[in-house]
Amino acid sequence: MYRMRKGGYIFLGIIMLLLAACNGTPNTEPEPKGQTLEQPQVTEATAEPQKTVEPQKTIEPSKTIEPQETEEAPEEGQPPTALEAAKTVISALMSGNMSTLASWVHREKGVRFSPYAYVDTKTDLVFTRDEVEGLMKDPKELVWRTFAGSGELIKMPYAEYHKRFVYDADFIKDAKISLNKGLGQGTTINNLNEVYPKDSYDFIEYHIAGIDPKFEGMDWRSLRLVFEKIGQDHILVGIIHDQWTP
Repeated sequence: MYRMRKGGYIFLGIIMLLLAACNGTPNTEPEPKGQTLEQPQVTEATAEPQKTVEPQKTIEPSKTIEPQETEEAPEEGQPPTALEAAKTVISALMSGNMSTLASWVHREKGVRFSPYAYVDTKTDLVFTRDEVEGLMKDPKELVWRTFAGSGELIKMPYAEYHKRFVYDADFIKDAKISLNKGLGQGTTINNLNEVYPKDSYDFIEYHIAGIDPKFEGMDWRSLRLVFEKIGQDHILVGIIHDQWTP
């Protein structure tokens, strides 16, 4: 009996060891399987934010530049407007560039110089293109009408007339600019639109309301550039100076 019991105990012990071994193996197998299932989920989740970066690389600023590059193209080869023509002429007057000034003068009518607002078609001097080009260097005294108030003859070479009755103030820096609208008005009659009708002519006025404050505006100046409209072209035909007169 003792041997049988002893053998039975040994047999039961072996069975229990086998059962313990069987119970332990399933615990180790699912753990790596669970880990391998979780890893692809992590990589897929982390890859998705990278896809959202790609649309940021397709920013298209270049498409907005194309219309800007084509906006200036229609202006090439187009005749200058009255304001553009006046800008070139006033710059030539400021610097005394008579060659540039002459290139704008009407080939047939020439350009008329008027020292005051009233345009006198009988006595105001008119010069051709060729004459304008050499005016600044010509020492000959010319009669340009009479001074307002005193009635004395305005007799001087063009270079002096230019300083007193053309560019006698800094019109480019200080003047207000208008198209076909008078800004300065004195006691002298302004007959510009009678001599140069609106349907055929444009004029640009450069006006300075006052130069020295102590004169309270009585030293105002205006310079009017008159252009004949020939199609879309603008050809210089008149340079009218204006100022306060007694």
